[in-house]
Amino acid sequence: MAAAIVVAVLLGLNPPGFAAQTVALAFGLAAASIFPALMMGIFSTRINNSGAVAGMLAGLVVTLLYIFLHKGWFFVPGTNSFTDADPLLGPIKSTSFGAIGAAVNFAVAYFVSGATKETPQEIKDLVESVRIPKGAGAAVDGH
Repeated sequence: MAAAIVVAVLLGLNPPGFAAQTVALAFGLAAASIFPALMMGIFSTRINNSGAVAGMLAGLVVTLLYIFLHKGWFFVPGTNSFTDADPLLGPIKSTSFGAIGAAVNFAVAYFVSGATKETPQEIKDLVESVRIPKGAGAAVDGH
């Protein structure tokens, strides 16, 4: 929480640009960090906690690095290496790089989960119970 407060204060003192751009960056960071772990947690019994955490960190770091290279380190003017007019990776602007971070997150989570111990059976059962809620079978069967 303290880290989030510090970041909010720093961004409040030195805003990175227009409000829409700030929102786009925030959603890009969420897409690169939280969204893949959430999706894999619901739809895959293979992903374990080590894979999810490693994927989240990798997606977050890759996305933040790209954003800082384009918007300046910690959004300090003049510290950027590239601009959105001259992006590092083809047409991918800093505000849309969350999609690349999400792909990195999925890949890292998948490989780390495969290299570490298997997900416990109770977690697999929990994932299955989330995917198929109780009583759903009766509604489908018509009973």
